[in-house]
Amino acid sequence: MSARGLRVLMAVATVTLVAGCTVGPDYVRPAAPTSAAFKEAKPQAAQSAPAAPIAGKWWEIYGDPVLNDLVSRVAVDNQSLAASAARMREAQLLVQEAHGAAYPQVSVGTIKSGRRNENDFGLGVSWELDLWGRIRRDVEAHRASAEASADDLAAATLSMQAQLVQAYFALRQSDAAIDLLQRSTDVATQWHRMVGNQYTQGQASSADVSDALVKLSGTQLQLADTRSARAQYEHAIAVMLGKPPAEFSLAAAPFDTQVPVIPPGVPAILLERRPDVAASERRMAAANARIGVAKAEELPSISLAAGIGVRRGPTGTADVKGPLFTGGRLDAQVKSAGEGYTEAVANYRQTVLDAYREVEDNLVATNELANVAELHAKAAAAATESDRVTQNQYKEGVADYPAVVQATNGALEAGRGELQLRLRRLDTSVNLIVALGGGWQAEPAQADAQAQAPSPAQ
Repeated sequence: MSARGLRVLMAVATVTLVAGCTVGPDYVRPAAPTSAAFKEAKPQAAQSAPAAPIAGKWWEIYGDPVLNDLVSRVAVDNQSLAASAARMREAQLLVQEAHGAAYPQVSVGTIKSGRRNENDFGLGVSWELDLWGRIRRDVEAHRASAEASADDLAAATLSMQAQLVQAYFALRQSDAAIDLLQRSTDVATQWHRMVGNQYTQGQASSADVSDALVKLSGTQLQLADTRSARAQYEHAIAVMLGKPPAEFSLAAAPFDTQVPVIPPGVPAILLERRPDVAASERRMAAANARIGVAKAEELPSISLAAGIGVRRGPTGTADVKGPLFTGGRLDAQVKSAGEGYTEAVANYRQTVLDAYREVEDNLVATNELANVAELHAKAAAAATESDRVTQNQYKEGVADYPAVVQATNGALEAGRGELQLRLRRLDTSVNLIVALGGGWQAEPAQADAQAQAPSPAQ
């Protein structure tokens, strides 16, 4: 082929490419189940100020500088998230790879030249014309998959942040419980000593001594278990931060974190506030694009090849081919892609339903635990007052020491129960924040996404 013929061929190819259509359905996000309000959300009193929405750094709502520092390091140092980030970058590179197929492929080396198909050395160009949008749909599918991978990373980051926050609260609760158990052990030790002296003087039985020893050993076991749990929480936090446990420690500190008010908002917001919902939606878009890829395989294709050889000069060919008989393979591919999209739609809607359920579960837990907390606070205050009165009576000689032991242990047990209840309420608040999507929010363009891959001419 002459140089002029080659130029004409390339011009025709360009016009054909630009005018080419894109087969397969254009993506429109299907409707998802929703409701006007959450069933378990408590109505807000008219005189109360509305709670602030969840911020990007949602953990700062707890007002703990140490916790803020730890959580800020998770996304940087955690190895599981580093692996997720690598998967996201890999998916993004696949978009670039798919997009490259839309452009002419230039190579240097041996090329076919002349009517006799002789070998020559030179520069070769090959180009598959994207007449039916197969490549564009393939890019569209890879791009949506890459966006889903980014959302997966956001979901994994949110989950890891929540795990660290809950481990930190459990560690601080252990600090406070260790203090109470140490005081309880001191009381049990003193009582065991007093009963031992009474037994020596014939004022107590061996059964009294055994009973005091059982109580002391039981308290010491609880103290050992709590110290062990505290160390394990510290080890878990170290690993979340990408450190060996031997290189990380947290000094004991008071457990004074208060339970925040978490506004649930309206159910429809979950479609933009949960990264797992966004990831499922993007996978649905990718599955939709793959239908177009499969449909394009059923249509004719045109491939161009051109080259400039050292001996023969410019040359070019056009290869036109289309499926004639495939034994139903291509039809099955189209139907399979359609079923893949149907599956993705069902998975998306199920993800939305699961998101609603998680919010409702944590809302009802939040409400019920808040009711219990009011009663428990009254009981703990009464036990503390009883201990104070009994201590004073003992000093005045009105009460004996067994009454002091009983009152003190009652106050300490009530205190431990209050710590456990506050930890449950804090854990529930974290779970509710995660169920609401944390501080993540979809970009407006992604929320209404209809992924379109640019053509080479653009």
